[in-house]
Amino acid sequence: MPDPTAGHQPELLTITEAADMLRAPVATLRYWRHLGTGPRSFRLGRRVLYRRADLRSWIDAQADPSPRP
Repeated sequence: MPDPTAGHQPELLTITEAADMLRAPVATLRYWRHLGTGPRSFRLGRRVLYRRADLRSWIDAQADPSPRP
C-alpha cells in the first residue's frame, strides 16, 4: 500500500526551511521575529517553527493591493 504522505510537503518548517521558502537570510527571520513583524511562528521546545499556511498568508498580505502610478 502506498504511503499517503509520500511526496507531501511538511506542515511545520524550521526557521532555515522558512528562510529558504522566503528567499531571505535566517538572520532576517530572527530579526522580524524579534520585532513581531514577520510571519507567525512559535516555539516547540527549543525550536522555532513556522506553519506553511502561515508563511503563505504572510506572503499574500505583503502584496500591495493598490496599483502604483
